[in-house]
Amino acid sequence: MKALNLLGFDFGASSGRAMLGVLENGVLRLEEIHRFSNDPVQLCGRFVWDLPRLFYEMKQALLKIARMGVELDAIGIDTWGVDYGLLDANGRLLSLPVHYRDLRTTGMREKVRETIPDEELFARTGTAYNTFNTIYQLCAMKAENDPVLDQATDLLFMPDLLAYLLTGEKGTEYTVASTSELLNPYTRDWDRELMEKLGLPTRLLGEVKLPGTVRGKLLPEIATECGIGQIPVIAVGGHDTASAALAVPAKEKDYAFLSSGTWSLLGVEIPQPLCSREVMEANYTNEGCVDGSIRLLKNIMGLWIIQECKREWDRRADAVDFAELVEMAMGAPAFKAIIDVDDPCFMAPGDMPNRIQGYCALTGQPVPQGRGEISRVVYESLALKYRWAVERLEQDLLKKPVKVLHIVGGGSKNGLLNKFTAEAIKRPVVAGPGEGTVIGNLLMQAKALGAIDTIPELRGVVEASFPTRTFMPETDGRAWDEAYQKYLKMFG
Repeated sequence: MKALNLLGFDFGASSGRAMLGVLENGVLRLEEIHRFSNDPVQLCGRFVWDLPRLFYEMKQALLKIARMGVELDAIGIDTWGVDYGLLDANGRLLSLPVHYRDLRTTGMREKVRETIPDEELFARTGTAYNTFNTIYQLCAMKAENDPVLDQATDLLFMPDLLAYLLTGEKGTEYTVASTSELLNPYTRDWDRELMEKLGLPTRLLGEVKLPGTVRGKLLPEIATECGIGQIPVIAVGGHDTASAALAVPAKEKDYAFLSSGTWSLLGVEIPQPLCSREVMEANYTNEGCVDGSIRLLKNIMGLWIIQECKREWDRRADAVDFAELVEMAMGAPAFKAIIDVDDPCFMAPGDMPNRIQGYCALTGQPVPQGRGEISRVVYESLALKYRWAVERLEQDLLKKPVKVLHIVGGGSKNGLLNKFTAEAIKRPVVAGPGEGTVIGNLLMQAKALGAIDTIPELRGVVEASFPTRTFMPETDGRAWDEAYQKYLKMFG
């Protein structure tokens, strides 16, 4: 088969990029075509995504492809979950998509609980509670009597919305729909009865389809504007975590994966959902895999905290890069303090270093000073949270061992965090590939085009194409055990 030229759009919470993937003879080569920041804005009392800018950047990438003379075979799009745009009957966007960190969902869980108890809701959806889930965003619109909700005829999640802007074709992809807390994890279809109980309009819901289907072709006007053909746009694992998990180059059984970036998503792949009370109380979630199976995972705050620290430090003084922060952390004292990275106080943007110091003071711990100490506190606390998440999987949920942790995504490039994680969880950590999300995106396109037959074959391409690095525990673990016992006493 001839080489395939595939374009993957990968949108994260703080940046986006377009990557060209060339698949030839079972090996995938990557080339970054276009990278851009993703800068949400506070507008008219709402924290929103700058969708026109994101669409503009997509067209810039297509223009660059045209100038390179590359003939694309397909395009795929992945983004974060839960957020959406609403269209009217004429197919026009009614308002800018609201950012999941907007405060409009405050108090919505209590509102939903008045109608549906937590345990019933989890049994119906298998989705862990997060204040920003789609269900609470829609309930917030209803509580505010937002006229947009009355006018809307279609709800499109972010990857579906961006694909619609390119093709004019509406669609709902399974993996991103599974983040909404509105989907039945057994049928892979909407729980319409649930929406009706909450007074939410079911007319918004489209047919849910598995990845690997052609969404449509580039609109003629976009193809003409960008000087490119009417390329097919394929529905890949639209939720970035689904694409990242697909790129785990695992051969062994009994592994867990960690998609490490702004968020840390730690979990396992299982054939059927687990919607027990134990899973609910551990706040694990059942999200969809590209083949219709389930990712049972824990949503952890991730590198957001260090990213926000860096943003504040850059504002106050001379900017430093993340590698310099790692060097500073390496020279700082170990286990000066521990934070619960998932505490709500770390959720919103703002002065993160001050919040970390205040949290440590409030919990009766030494207060870290300077960039090195604060960074080390964050990295050690993340590693301890990963241990907690792995142990919950082993002891309470799966009742079987996790033998190795595969880390993919940008965080897999952080050697210090990987080392801390191996020490904390007392088992091997296999780091890489760093571009896991876009790799999963690109290879799902290839599978849809018939160049790859099975998921194991796809993961074989990942293994053949990208190096990994294994981190082994190197100490007797006593210091980490002591820190973990302190962690359990403080946060359970």
